[in-house]
Amino acid sequence: MRTVLDAYALIAFLLDEPAAGDVERLLRDGDAAITSINFAEVLDRLIRGRSMPREAVQSTLASVLEARVERIDVDLRLASAAAFLRATHYDRAQRPLSLADCVCLAAARRGDRVATADGPILETAHAEGIATVPLASPAA
Repeated sequence: MRTVLDAYALIAFLLDEPAAGDVERLLRDGDAAITSINFAEVLDRLIRGRSMPREAVQSTLASVLEARVERIDVDLRLASAAAFLRATHYDRAQRPLSLADCVCLAAARRGDRVATADGPILETAHAEGIATVPLASPAA
């Protein structure tokens, strides 16, 4: 069973946020995976959102990915599955899922699980029968 990480999971690990210990265990177990879209989201949030230096972020992420995380490339099949998930479950007020959230969910194959602190992702995973690893939410 692999565990597909959403962007927050990897960010929490890198920034030592409340879920860092749980994510570290997932990485240590060797079954962690992340999609190329969620990886892009991590880069964006750290560089643009947290104003971290691009080179430092790329270097740190490269070492984590090299050693511990399976990379899942997004092809047309996966992109289509994500679009269908979003079309089915998105609700602006009740379940504001991003397309990246849905790519993460769609990447979880039968028997996989998704690691996230995001309520709408957890709700959608439950509705779709996808196992989850609920993570601690970031400090407000």
